[in-house]
Amino acid sequence: MADKDEDLPRDARIVKSLLKSMGVEDYEPRVIHQFLELWYRYVVDSLTDAQVYSEHAGKAAIDCDDVKLAIQSKVNFSFSQPPPREVLLELARNRNKIPLPSTIAGPGVPLPPDQDTLISPNYQLVIPKKQPAHTVEETEDEEAADPNPSQEPKLEMPQNASQRVSFPLAKRPKN
Repeated sequence: MADKDEDLPRDARIVKSLLKSMGVEDYEPRVIHQFLELWYRYVVDSLTDAQVYSEHAGKAAIDCDDVKLAIQSKVNFSFSQPPPREVLLELARNRNKIPLPSTIAGPGVPLPPDQDTLISPNYQLVIPKKQPAHTVEETEDEEAADPNPSQEPKLEMPQNASQRVSFPLAKRPKN
């Protein structure tokens, strides 16, 4: 086992010793690499922020105060403390003052009203009136007069045969 530790880089040995000091004995080898990646990313982000703070202050180099400020800002935005217990209890008391709605007594599963379901009809179709029969006769006369009739059957579409679809807006009762 000492041979394995000597092959690891110094940072990996530190992570391994930290895991051992915390009582973690059984872990996959890639856990060390994941911790190293997290560690390097955190250091790079913190130092980049420290450099931005240093440039903003007009300093030529990063100093300890810039690094402290960068770490403190990262901690403030990354971690948040839960509210005190008293505040949570007061919020719970206020919320619990409002009683729950009464249940609908009856057999089976209670279903929502018909106007709130997706299976109820919510449309009306207006079917156009049929055209008089004489317009069909006129088209037959026109077809006979055509010297080059096409082989495709003609589909007759009435001129004003649009279908109207409307959706009524039902007012919901206020609770």
